Amino acid sequence: MSAFLVTGGARGIGAGIAARLVKDGATVIIADKEPTSLPGARGVVCDVSREDDVQSLIDGIVRTEKRLDGIVCNAGFMIRKPVEELNLAEWSSVLATNLTSIFLLVKAGAQRLRAAKGSVVTIASTRAHMSEPNTESYAASKGGVLALTHALAVSLGPDIRVNCISPGWIDTGHYRIRPEDHAQHPAGRIGRVEDVASLAAYLLGPDSGFITGAEFVVDGGMTRKMIYED
Repeated sequence: MSAFLVTGGARGIGAGIAARLVKDGATVIIADKEPTSLPGARGVVCDVSREDDVQSLIDGIVRTEKRLDGIVCNAGFMIRKPVEELNLAEWSSVLATNLTSIFLLVKAGAQRLRAAKGSVVTIASTRAHMSEPNTESYAASKGGVLALTHALAVSLGPDIRVNCISPGWIDTGHYRIRPEDHAQHPAGRIGRVEDVASLAAYLLGPDSGFITGAEFVVDGGMTRKMIYED
């Protein structure tokens, strides 16, 4: 049975990915700052921006599951502030969680991933390609995730495949969704967590064996839509 680690899996997209992998019959480890209790998964409280925490997490997987077939690097957060007000500690905290954590996880897990001919799925964002005001640290981190993905794919292949999913607007239950929010998407709706989860499951599995270093934009076509204000 394959064993997959999902970071930032207590809620939102990460929780959806973890649930899909459990449904598919995998062994799932969820790492998050918050406790999690998804039936069929093992939860670990962990700050993936801290090297000691990450090493302890991977050591625990080696002891308990005795294998690691894939990592979904989903942990991340945003600080929305004007750049003049964003301090260095805030900037650094976003990059540490959203970007540096991927380096730490892959570095610590590489030996086990190589043994399993495993796969890494990073979760970036359409913010790697376009921005809203006052999101500099988040946009920079997600752009870095995209570049780190193809760098790792080249360095770690052929033993380990590394691919990136860049979600657009995904309904995680935190916002009230209006009909016009759906209508503006070429696909006719905003995204669902399941849209990302199904793709992550595919990229972790053997059917995607010829895919590495790639980015998959899951945004209902919004980054391809020309928008002009009247």
